[in-house]
Amino acid sequence: MNDTHNLPKITCQYLGEPLLSFADDNQHIDPKFGISNFGPKSYRPMRRHPSLVRVGFIGSAETVEVAQKWIEKSAQGVAGDEKHPAFPGYQKERGFFSELVFDRAWVGQLNRGEIEDILNIKSDRDRFEATVKLLESKLDLLSRKDQPPEYVVVTLPDKLIKKCRVADYKDSQLGETHRDLRRAFKSMAMKYRIPTQLSELETFDGRDKDHSSKIAWNFFTGLYFKAGGFPWGPIGLQPGSCYIGVSFYRPLGSTLSTMQTSLVQAFDEHGDGLVLRGHEFSWDVNKEGTKSPHLTEEQATKLVDLVLTKYQEEMGQLPKRVVVHKTSRYWPAEKNGFEQTLRKYVNQYDLVSLIPQNTVRLLISNKYPPLRNTRFTVENIDYLYTTGFIAELNQFHGMHVPSPIQIADHIGYDTPRETLLKEILILTKMNWNSSRLGGLLPITIKFSQLVGDIMREIPADREPLTNFKFYI
Repeated sequence: MNDTHNLPKITCQYLGEPLLSFADDNQHIDPKFGISNFGPKSYRPMRRHPSLVRVGFIGSAETVEVAQKWIEKSAQGVAGDEKHPAFPGYQKERGFFSELVFDRAWVGQLNRGEIEDILNIKSDRDRFEATVKLLESKLDLLSRKDQPPEYVVVTLPDKLIKKCRVADYKDSQLGETHRDLRRAFKSMAMKYRIPTQLSELETFDGRDKDHSSKIAWNFFTGLYFKAGGFPWGPIGLQPGSCYIGVSFYRPLGSTLSTMQTSLVQAFDEHGDGLVLRGHEFSWDVNKEGTKSPHLTEEQATKLVDLVLTKYQEEMGQLPKRVVVHKTSRYWPAEKNGFEQTLRKYVNQYDLVSLIPQNTVRLLISNKYPPLRNTRFTVENIDYLYTTGFIAELNQFHGMHVPSPIQIADHIGYDTPRETLLKEILILTKMNWNSSRLGGLLPITIKFSQLVGDIMREIPADREPLTNFKFYI
């Protein structure tokens, strides 16, 4: 006979799908439905609404022609099917209620000789760096126009992508080095303060296997945000709260595996945010016994001082409450630094550790995977499904069996656990570079990780831009 007295207590709770806000404060759970039926958030009232966007291009004559034709055609609208909602278009009178303008003067063309010269370079490193330099020369020319483009699409020939997408080489001082063209270009492009979109030719020429309406939704949603608009806004974030995501990366040019830099993304209750670069610190994997970096008390103090000082500069006041997200546990010194410094600025704070979990799963008896927005608790440990079956839409968003996020730490006593979990779910829906309903991680962490990839290419003597539109 089985002894059930020692089994852990398990409880389940469905938290519901968070609503989003669109034009005229209309509400819906789904970005696609909301934009199609109401228009983007910043359309009415016209807060940051880009009514006209000047679109530029960098690429060969062929790739630019293909990209522009696709954008112009898709901007008229794209039909959907039972699984893919129709794209309403990027038009002055419908969809995003914005107009795209094209001009031959806004094309930075890569001629055949320039491309062949790069392809003939033998060294992977030299070929990669020559590509970045060539793209910079074209972006520089576009930025010097009397009326420069406000958004630049970069689409390169397949053969150039194949040979120059990445570069792996051994540096005499730094050892093995990996470079990524997108990251290097984004880092360089910030100097010109023009948002960019790097897209492969297959996005525009029909080779992409995704449904055409899905491609259009993602492309134009990102375009609208990079042009200065808010596609949608969150509903349910506490007014006066600042949400901070902390991530770590190794700067390009630092000593192997020992120099880490913290990265912070701060949000307000409207979903707007700031990108910040933290201080360098030493992290020896062999000495510490883990690859996951942690801060000392002093470093945590510096980080809080940095982000809240910048927040006050940008917002004109301090937040009433601070929530810190990261994907590792809070070590004692780290915790003390965060807590002691936060108490100097705010009365309410929450330190939350969110760890994607593959070893614990919730199994249900029907044919569907677990519902997104499901919370289950094993003893006193919370798990949250941020992906899974969307009950309200009768759809499953995702390609794999969903896994939950473990709430490994929660330090703070002023916010109920349910409120924290609902905030996490809201923040999974705030990726303005995609029209997806949600993602695995809240955008605080997702953004900080994505930004870290770009930030590692930015030299220490150059101040990174604070607007996220330059990083995606």
